[in-house]
Parts: sequence; C-alpha cells; structure tokens
Amino acid sequence: MRKEGLRGCIRGRRKRTTRRNKHAVPAEDSVRREFAAAAPNKLWTADITYVDTKEGFLYLAFVLDVYSRRLVGWAMESHLRTELVLGALEMALWRRKPAPGCDPSLRPGRSVHSPLVRQAARRSRHRTFDGRAGCALENAVSESCVATLKTELVSRLRFPSREVAKTAIFEYLEAFYNRTRIHSSLGYRSPAGFEEDRMRESTAA
Repeated sequence: MRKEGLRGCIRGRRKRTTRRNKHAVPAEDSVRREFAAAAPNKLWTADITYVDTKEGFLYLAFVLDVYSRRLVGWAMESHLRTELVLGALEMALWRRKPAPGCDPSLRPGRSVHSPLVRQAARRSRHRTFDGRAGCALENAVSESCVATLKTELVSRLRFPSREVAKTAIFEYLEAFYNRTRIHSSLGYRSPAGFEEDRMRESTAA
C-alpha cells in the first residue's frame, strides 16, 4: 500500500453521546448480544447518529437487518424528535413487509425510548428489545455500521449544509453500503449480494 501511495481509513476515538433516561422503563432484553438471524426480517437493530455540518447537526436514524447487515430503513432530520425514529422504522416496514415475529431491537436513546415508537412496533405486532444505553456491545451490529459510515465518509468530508450531507449519506447507504461494500461476516459479499445469493440457493433447493 505504501508503494502505491495508499493509506487505510483509521477510526477515531468514540464519543459518548447516549445516556439512559433514569425514569424510562426498558423493554425485556431477549437479544442478549446474540446478533445472528437465520432468515431475513427475523431480527433488526436500530440506532441514531449525528453528522456535523456548517449549518448544524444532521441526525440519522436507521434500521438494519441482522441477517444480511442490510440497511432497510433510514431517516435524516435536523432534530431528534420521535418522528426521526418513526420515519426509519416505517420505511423498513414498508420496504420489507415482514411477517409477524420480526423483532426490531431498538437501541435505547432519547428518541428510541419514545412510547410512540413502541406503539408503532406493537401495531405491526413486532416487539422491541432494549440493551443498556451507552454500551456499544448491547447493539454491536448497529455500532459497527455507524463506525463504518463515520470512517469511510463523514470523517473525510466537511459538509457545507445539511442538504449536501443528506445527498452524500443517501448515496453511501443505498449505492455503496447496501450494494457494493463487502462484509467479512457475509463471506466477503455485500448485503444485497448476500441476499440475492441466498435467494438463488433457496430457489434451487
């Protein structure tokens, strides 16, 4: 790499931005850090992160399918209100149309703990499972996705506006992360490629 003038992306220090509301009652944690799924839409994780721009923070909420590491829903806003998380969850439900039994694991946070989010999950007969706020291991899959986004895109650019950041993040999530970026946990395939390969294998069987 040195001969070719190449340098790997380096992840910076983590900042603690999430703290549990002392008065919030957490849902049962049935995931217990076992982030594996035998089929699509059996287990989802969710998280919120922020991107700094010259206009101020842009907040990103996303939902990820543990089976293929595919980002199935996301929303970006200039605020941390409940609508941000609801937008990501509703996109995931609309895109995947999962059967009852899918368990979206929603990481604790200011908006994720909102009763409205849990109500949306209950209306579609999905359960929510909480880990401890501020503990990366409780939602390692989502934390890894955030770290990848920050390392490969956000930390390398300075966005002049939220709109510019939205465009760049959209292209990264949909065109690169889901369709091109390979994951060692998927046998060095992209999330979309992994799902397509498994679908072909299932059809052939």
